[in-house]
Amino acid sequence: MDMNDILNQWDKIQSDKIKKQKESGKNQVSHKKANAPTAEEKARAAERDFEKSIQKQIEIDNNKTVNPMEMWLRRYGTIDKDKLAEETQEHSKLSDRNYLIKMRPEAQIDLHGLHQDEALVRLDSFVSSCKLKGIRKILIIHGKGIHTTGTDPVLGELVRRFIESDKRCGTSGHPKNKEEGGSGATWVILK
Repeated sequence: MDMNDILNQWDKIQSDKIKKQKESGKNQVSHKKANAPTAEEKARAAERDFEKSIQKQIEIDNNKTVNPMEMWLRRYGTIDKDKLAEETQEHSKLSDRNYLIKMRPEAQIDLHGLHQDEALVRLDSFVSSCKLKGIRKILIIHGKGIHTTGTDPVLGELVRRFIESDKRCGTSGHPKNKEEGGSGATWVILK
């Protein structure tokens, strides 16, 4: 057998394979590039690269030096003791009843010339808005009732009943001097 016979046999075997593939309808041609890695090899290579990158990051993090003071400040933070003392003093002032009674009202409403139902609605909304704003002391000007036809001032009694029934209202009283309203006004400390 010479080389020519071997090549002829090889060609015959290959042509028989091609005929069988055409008859079976399957074309088993591989589209894989020569020496290309398989999917498993690619996955293993990616895993190795990932492990190497993590290892490098760990080495970089371990080689970093952190100032101990900076690390302590990051962990525990800082406290402004002066600001804390001022806030505590302000809070104790605002909770001190005598201080609140002596302080000037932070907001006021004038109910002169209103009917009882109008005055009640305005007073309720005024107290609500003051409570939302964090106002602690308000002044309600209701007048002395000089122009009313009855014996008692109408709005003064309405304001007194409102203060007694509303849970947002605390201690109340009348200003001592006439410039601030005297008996025609009532101050209220909001809870």
